[in-house]
Amino acid sequence: MKSDMILIGKGENKIGIHPKYANRHGFIAGATGTGKTVTLQCLAEGFSSLGVPVFLADVKGDLSGMANAGTDNAVVQKRCAEIGIEGFEFTPFPVEFWDLFGLKGAKIRATLEDMGPLLLSRLLDCNDVQEGLINLAFEYAEENQMPMLDLDDFSTALNYLGDNSKQLGGMYGRISKSSIAAIERRLLGFKRQGGSEFFGEPALDYHDFMKIASDGRGIVNILDASTLIQSPKLYSTFLLWLLSELYENLPEVGDLDKPKFVFFFDEAHLLFDDVPKVFLDEIEQVVRLIRSKGVVIYFITQNPTDIPDSVLGQLGNRIQHALRAYTPKELKAVKVAAESFRDNPNLDVETLLGELGVGEALVSVLGEGGVPSVVEHVTIRPPESQIGPITTEKRTEILNTSQYYQQYKQAVNRESAHEMLNKRMEQQKQAQLQQAEQEKQDRASIRKPRRSQRQTYTESFIKTLLRQLANAIVKALFKRR
Repeated sequence: MKSDMILIGKGENKIGIHPKYANRHGFIAGATGTGKTVTLQCLAEGFSSLGVPVFLADVKGDLSGMANAGTDNAVVQKRCAEIGIEGFEFTPFPVEFWDLFGLKGAKIRATLEDMGPLLLSRLLDCNDVQEGLINLAFEYAEENQMPMLDLDDFSTALNYLGDNSKQLGGMYGRISKSSIAAIERRLLGFKRQGGSEFFGEPALDYHDFMKIASDGRGIVNILDASTLIQSPKLYSTFLLWLLSELYENLPEVGDLDKPKFVFFFDEAHLLFDDVPKVFLDEIEQVVRLIRSKGVVIYFITQNPTDIPDSVLGQLGNRIQHALRAYTPKELKAVKVAAESFRDNPNLDVETLLGELGVGEALVSVLGEGGVPSVVEHVTIRPPESQIGPITTEKRTEILNTSQYYQQYKQAVNRESAHEMLNKRMEQQKQAQLQQAEQEKQDRASIRKPRRSQRQTYTESFIKTLLRQLANAIVKALFKRR
């Protein structure tokens, strides 16, 4: 199915996103089971067909089906007829599988230096005092040219500061051992959730996500998040780190005719749950400015109210599936969602939100001049690739031919802060032992002359006594004569 636009479906007319206005952020929202995943799949296919690489998190495992062509059935035929799709063909898409744990995709790692103290503090849910100590550990490692690569490096640096708090306190301020112990406890819990798997080398090169297949289509990078989502803080922090890496390292490109890269953030509410304002400010900045780097973000969540207004206002392409409302709070959320669209006098949006069927959505996209279209009731098109997960055998086949699966498989453990500080502590220990031995020898050398003096005095006394005795004997002999 070839088209100059990314076809979403049909309302009164076909509706889709034109490449020029695809370089804008958007969201896909709706209750569980309303068709968000299929809509995401259709958008990912559309961007890939335009030659745009895609990254998406596969929370349920369903999106792996993009590696296979879909299969024909009566439902698909009917939907194509309703929408008026001509030349519809089932086709697989070029995919790469990724996995933070290295089980269902190429292994993803990052160094702690890449992550930085701010994201690590959020990951460990630290307070301000603990965050200050984490910053201090990073600063100390940097000043002493000690690479901070994994959690062993961080833990060793932190404990080194605690063990040498008296010496280092004058330079860095008070170093609280109790706060260090609290961080270590949080670190232990994080490790038990598999967090240590993420940190180390070889670190991910984000350019590997931005590849084009030999047929000109963008590679669809699928992160297996079925296990990762069980650690929601790691999941959201990793995705935010990746966005930050793109934002900080990609060059400015301005307003392109189509995006360079599209990023789908599923379960987006996890990014905004209980975040301090300073952290939310950073997220807002990344979302606001990353578009100038050619990167587009789509947030996928159950309700657009999960996304802060300051971020939501930047999402021009909007696809809203059904919302279920049973409580006053949910009814209010439906009202807010309805009001977020450009009004269509022919639609009662608020009522329709509760009546949409599976595979239907309210859609508003950016049109000429970047102006949002009026909201339309749209039937979503069927995807060209398989709906639902691929088999284990198929995934294994893809991984065995993947360059990145082999490239990132073997961990590398070069000398870093952990090894360097252990060497330093061993040298300090040896120096202390040598000093103690030297002091012992010095004390011994002080005592030896005293013993020698006593010995000399005793010998002199005995010699004197013997001489006197000899003289007395001689005198006694002369008297007898």
